[in-house]
Amino acid sequence: MNAFLKLLKDSPGGPVFNPWHQRDPLHDASNRAPAVRREQLASYLGERRKATTILLAEALGYQGGHFTGIAMTSERLLLGYLRHKGLGPEMVFAAAPRRTSREDVRPDGFTEPTATIVWGAMRELGVDPRDVILWNAFPWHPYKPGIGLLSNRTPTEDEVLLGRPVLLALKSFVPQAEILAVGQKSAALLANMGITAPALRHPANGGAGQFREQFARIVKNRIG
Repeated sequence: MNAFLKLLKDSPGGPVFNPWHQRDPLHDASNRAPAVRREQLASYLGERRKATTILLAEALGYQGGHFTGIAMTSERLLLGYLRHKGLGPEMVFAAAPRRTSREDVRPDGFTEPTATIVWGAMRELGVDPRDVILWNAFPWHPYKPGIGLLSNRTPTEDEVLLGRPVLLALKSFVPQAEILAVGQKSAALLANMGITAPALRHPANGGAGQFREQFARIVKNRIG
């Protein structure tokens, strides 16, 4: 775990935010925000040592892991504001969750559509959330320099390749886990690494329905 977390410290330069080792000066609630995000990631992974699936998406987003430290996981989920959708923080980890964004920026915390879709799909299919690790091909948050930290951009092909050592370390942490590629960027990284993996449509930009269907098919095949 420690070796894995150390790899995350070595993020690339340019318009890239490292939520576990950098403070968002405009939107973080305190100087301890990076430490809180590291602790939450450690709690999340620590409860998934027996996970059998890694859902590998593209990159960390500002509405998700930027403030929670966990891929495809929003503050609103951690704060319990998605219970009307059947989603609660206990699905993520047992420890008391904390927000790291300022309340005056988003009173109920940031929410990420992709995160809600993915967690919702696990609930609907009866998948134990501790059997799945959510991760990204490019583990850090790429943002648009002209807009600022509250924006997302697609990582370049070279940037995605920088996530390779981190993914290898994660795979060593859960060697029994099968990787599912969510989107083209993650599929390309896995192909570069010589890993054959089922490919799922990314939930963003109208892909939610197809993602749910493909994920359901994989889950049912495993049970069958």
